[in-house]
Formats: sequence, C-alpha cells, structure tokens
Amino acid sequence: MDLILWRHAEAEFATGDMQDSDRKLTAKGLKQAAKMAFWLDSVLPDTCRILVSPAVRTRSTADALLEYGRKYKVMPELGVDATVREALLAANWPYSREPVMIVGHQPYLGAIVGELLGHPLHDYSVRKSNVWWISQKQKETTDAETYLKAIMAPDLVLKS
Repeated sequence: MDLILWRHAEAEFATGDMQDSDRKLTAKGLKQAAKMAFWLDSVLPDTCRILVSPAVRTRSTADALLEYGRKYKVMPELGVDATVREALLAANWPYSREPVMIVGHQPYLGAIVGELLGHPLHDYSVRKSNVWWISQKQKETTDAETYLKAIMAPDLVLKS
C-alpha cells in the first residue's frame, strides 16, 4: 500500500474570534498548493483515493487538484485534532488495495511518519505543503517492509 501525506499549504494566522479550522490559505499558500498539485497529478496513480480534513486550509490545498480532474472526500476524522489511529483507520492502512492520500495537519502527519517508519515516539516535522510518500510491500518470505519512498517540497517543483 502507498500512503501519501500532504500537509496543507501556508495559511493565515487566526485572528479575533476566528476558529483554527476556518483559516484560509495565503497567496503564497495558493501558489504552493498549485505547484504540489501539478507534481502530484504527474505521479499519483489514477486509482488514488484522496481524503481531506474539513478545515478550510486543507480543502483549499486539495482544491488545487480539481484542475486535473481529481476528486477528494472530506473526512471529519482527519480534522485538526485527529490522532494517528483515526487517520490510519480513515486510510485503511495497511489494507487498502489502492493508494491513499491524506491532506491534513501537523502534528498528526508527522506522528504517522514516525509510527510507520519505526520511530513511534518521534514526531517528524512535515513542513507546509510538503508531501511524504510512504510505501509498504509484502514480501513472500518475510514480513511487510515499510519505507519512505519520497519527500517533495513545492519549491522543488518546476512549474511556470
């Protein structure tokens, strides 16, 4: 199974009575999301399920994929306060037959990385709009092997 973790792009700071989940992307965040969507569309399998937190900034990040005809599903269990367990259950890790991408938040995305790569007490720092691609392969003679397949940042994407 492939699990792709995409942290939302740069968002505005909460002001006044604004709820954390209502924060919008900044102009820089919109550019980051567009670059990453361009790259993701070129590498994601057509069968990839895309699951998104209901927060405004994650939906806006995922909206960049709509330009490429990719649809997503908003899942309340992937909200800003999600746990590793909730996110992995939503993705059906490691049992999903197709790749799954979660568009979500720190700290749970970094905690997922730590959990799956064998460092459960270490929360990795998944930077804004970065993608971490984790794969698991089942070998015939041994247990499944989980490994980090790729990390991508928007400033590495060449898009005009």
